[in-house]
Amino acid sequence: MSEKLTKKHAVSALKKVTDPELGLDIYTLELIYDINLKDDDSVVIKMTLTSPMCPYGPSLMNDVKDKLKQKGFKNPEIDLVFEPIWEPSEKVKMLLGLQ
Repeated sequence: MSEKLTKKHAVSALKKVTDPELGLDIYTLELIYDINLKDDDSVVIKMTLTSPMCPYGPSLMNDVKDKLKQKGFKNPEIDLVFEPIWEPSEKVKMLLGLQ
């Protein structure tokens, strides 16, 4: 029997998805608002982008799905939201060299 997938597994997959403009992974950038695991090893990721017009949005979302599938999640879904609008936290600003 295979190991039950957890949020930790999802987070490790999401940390492999890097924003090409900012050079940090989407989890560290705090673009992930929620991870909702289902009993059948499927997952719904509530996330945002750095801006609604982010040119990398489609490729980032494909990458999220690919990394989650590689980790063993079935049919990963993305709930893309823009409320609240993404604002880099003090920690993220520091990582990006904006302070």
